[in-house]
Amino acid sequence: MASIRILSGIQATGTPHLGNYLGAIRSWVQHASSSTYFMIADLHAITVPKEPELLAQGRFATAAGLLSAGLEATSAVVFAQSVVPEHTQLAWLLGSITSMGELQRMTQFKAKSESLQETASAGLFTYPILQAADILLYDADQVPVGDDQRQHIELARDLAIRFNHRFGDTFKVPVATFPPVGARVMDLQEPRAKMSKSAKSRRGVVLLTDDDTAIQRKFRRAVTDSHEEVGYDASGRPGIANMIEIAAAVRTEPVEQAIERYSGWKYGKFKDEVADLVINLVAPIRGRIAEFQESPQELRARLGADAERATHIASQVLRRAKQNIGLGEF
Repeated sequence: MASIRILSGIQATGTPHLGNYLGAIRSWVQHASSSTYFMIADLHAITVPKEPELLAQGRFATAAGLLSAGLEATSAVVFAQSVVPEHTQLAWLLGSITSMGELQRMTQFKAKSESLQETASAGLFTYPILQAADILLYDADQVPVGDDQRQHIELARDLAIRFNHRFGDTFKVPVATFPPVGARVMDLQEPRAKMSKSAKSRRGVVLLTDDDTAIQRKFRRAVTDSHEEVGYDASGRPGIANMIEIAAAVRTEPVEQAIERYSGWKYGKFKDEVADLVINLVAPIRGRIAEFQESPQELRARLGADAERATHIASQVLRRAKQNIGLGEF
């Protein structure tokens, strides 16, 4: 029985943070196999202005973070989108069967372009086509996504069905999966907002490269409330609730068990406890990232080998699409 092929992607925004790890990456590592493809979406990163040096740093840091967080020890395929030229070639073919109306209805384009107005790039408008190419190139059976990507997966499915109808059986029609959400880690300074590197201040964001002192400082300065002892109230006491949920996620125990464990603790002791848990979790990941930064040869070798594995599949699918559309070899 053939194994199910799964494709996931992550933006090339730099070193992952604690929320990325507890919410998604740890699960990726646990379920990784040779049929799992993890793509660093660096072409999508240039739809908005970005300095070349920062883009290069972001690509490397993202790759180092993924491998250091556990994917290095798996047989999963980890590769950068831009290194496999078939992505942009297939996007052009798919663009020829995509209507302007379909792209105009994309809610994410409306949201992202609203602030940019006339300066919004054509790439921001057409990137759902490239995203469809990303998926269809690998004959993916399943594409795990968040609910905000539901519309884009539907477009990829529509384009696969349309292409197959017009030009013959070419693409596997993928299925979007919406896996159970991992730990939902909130900003330590803005506990009603998800932890994000796009936050105005990084004081509430714990990166996987933060040293012990930085992690301790961020937790000690975490926003709490006027109470003195730990108690769980997600709506009324979001700061403490967030730290309880972080502790539960790091310990891989039910939140209810963590609530019972820490109930009645003084805030200072509790903050130090959660900080220590996170430090012990992050330390080996941070150490491996530092090794990659000091000596990047291993990272380059792994990504290079995995890019060849990705290209092997992608080239076959692109060849099939070109042949069917009438652009095959003479």
